[in-house]
Amino acid sequence: MTSVPVTPVSTLAAVLWIAAVSLPALVVLALLVAPVRRRRSLVTVAPIAVVPAGLLALLGPSAGSVDVPWLLLGTSLTVTPLGRPLLLLAVVLYAGALAAVAAGGPDRRHRLTGFLLVAFVGNAGVFVAADTVTFYLSFALMSVAAFGCVVHTRSESARRAGRVYLALTMLSELAVLCGLVLVVNAGGRAVVDAPAAVAASEHRPAILALLLIGFGIKAGTVPLHVWLPLAHPAAPPPASAVLSGAMVKAGLFGWLTFLPLGEVALPGWGTTLVVLALVGAFAALPLGVLHADPKVPLAYSTISQMGFLAVLVGIALTQPELADVCALAAVVYAVHHGVAKGGLFLGVSVWQRHGAGRARPLVLAVLTVLALAVAGAPFGSGSVAKYAAKEAVAPASLGGVELVDLLPWVGTVSTLLLARAGWVLLRGRTGPARRVDVSLVSWCLLTVAGTVATWALADRWSEVVTVPGLDLVTLWDATWPILIGLVIAAVVGTLAERDVLPPRLAHPDGSLVPAGDLAVPEERIAGRAARVLVTVGAGRFAAVGARLVDAVGPLRRSTVIDDAERGLSRWAISGAAVVTVAALAVLLVVIA
Repeated sequence: MTSVPVTPVSTLAAVLWIAAVSLPALVVLALLVAPVRRRRSLVTVAPIAVVPAGLLALLGPSAGSVDVPWLLLGTSLTVTPLGRPLLLLAVVLYAGALAAVAAGGPDRRHRLTGFLLVAFVGNAGVFVAADTVTFYLSFALMSVAAFGCVVHTRSESARRAGRVYLALTMLSELAVLCGLVLVVNAGGRAVVDAPAAVAASEHRPAILALLLIGFGIKAGTVPLHVWLPLAHPAAPPPASAVLSGAMVKAGLFGWLTFLPLGEVALPGWGTTLVVLALVGAFAALPLGVLHADPKVPLAYSTISQMGFLAVLVGIALTQPELADVCALAAVVYAVHHGVAKGGLFLGVSVWQRHGAGRARPLVLAVLTVLALAVAGAPFGSGSVAKYAAKEAVAPASLGGVELVDLLPWVGTVSTLLLARAGWVLLRGRTGPARRVDVSLVSWCLLTVAGTVATWALADRWSEVVTVPGLDLVTLWDATWPILIGLVIAAVVGTLAERDVLPPRLAHPDGSLVPAGDLAVPEERIAGRAARVLVTVGAGRFAAVGARLVDAVGPLRRSTVIDDAERGLSRWAISGAAVVTVAALAVLLVVIA
């Protein structure tokens, strides 16, 4: 893929670069040390902390590049054509999520605000990192902070989701770290040099496998998706909005940044990714509609939509001549999906707050607009994104089937999943009527801005992406998948109300296909394996364990050791610090 040269940073841009990192960090620090009575004010102003990053996104390449040679192994930041729209997406989503928390979100709002701000710094860092080390550390920071968002409610389901998320995140971090070490070793220390370095590396198969797995976990690609349907129901709606809207896009961006797209044809790898992506895009339907929590079908809708995006990456791997248009189409689609799906997750909390008041018709209208956008209805952001994607993959086929004939059916899947989520949400409970607040206003603005931004991105920011026309053929192509989905939903709903369907299908409660699907048998297998290992190894290691206890006995009585242990235990991020130091040590060895 071609790169765009960057210019030195101006004084204004330098101030924005510094503020983009320091302002969120200062708010987090203030939340840690401020008295309880002051935290509410800090939570209220927290959305302002993401404004400098938004201004950098609007400036685009004119913001220049920042080089800090004394930081880490040399930190470089820049705004690229691919990273710019995703940076703006992150700013909009995190601002909306922070506003929702400030307007009366879950308990311990200051903690959720802090985790969201830390995750934002990492998420934005992924989109602007110009060197591989900064990219990885930003990716790791985002992933670790997201754990705090997932387990925020401290419920049993949240703890289970956190365990699954953390296990897969560690696997993702390990795969990405090993893959990027090989990328740097091949000459890809600068992000812009990474695709060519991977293409020429003698370790190319290993790099591809590691990066596809590592970033695929974050992107929710089947069969690495199981954390998504567990994390979304457990996390508060503002956290779900950024998880689905912005964080999963970091995995997509990792693919677009480090895979050798446009450098070499890799039909085997590309076809495998396309097949897995299509399986996820369509298998999400039966897995998602059998739940009574509206956020579960929304989560599976994200898995389906990310499968759509992964198809573009697979085609770019298969046919290098389509890499540029596929990458830009993927970014347009990612922006559309991020805003629309993030708006739907935020809409869950907005509905719970305003669904019983005067704003009920407005909330219903905005939810409908967002759902139609995700499904790809005409005039919405989804129609632009899906048109761009279909144009990008027009020359491609799979097993003799044209992808342009297959991908529209993903819109039918989305329609059915969203219909199920909407039905459950409407039948659920709402709180007492409330006045219009900042969460409702920001949510409505998010919907309008997302549609406008997607059209502008496709029409002005992307040179090789075209927007759909208003002719009858184009409008019908965007409409028929949704109509089929609505008809199927109406038929199934009617049969369910008349008790024609089996009870577990007519009124699903999640027991038939538990959220997390593949995670359930995986947890059972892991539990049985652990019990076997403990049983077999208990006798063998008992003697060794006794000797170790005797050996460390004197140390345990040491005041210095006890003080050090207590000090480390107060740092929740100590584990992440160890991983970071180890990663830097490995990179130093490789580069040296």
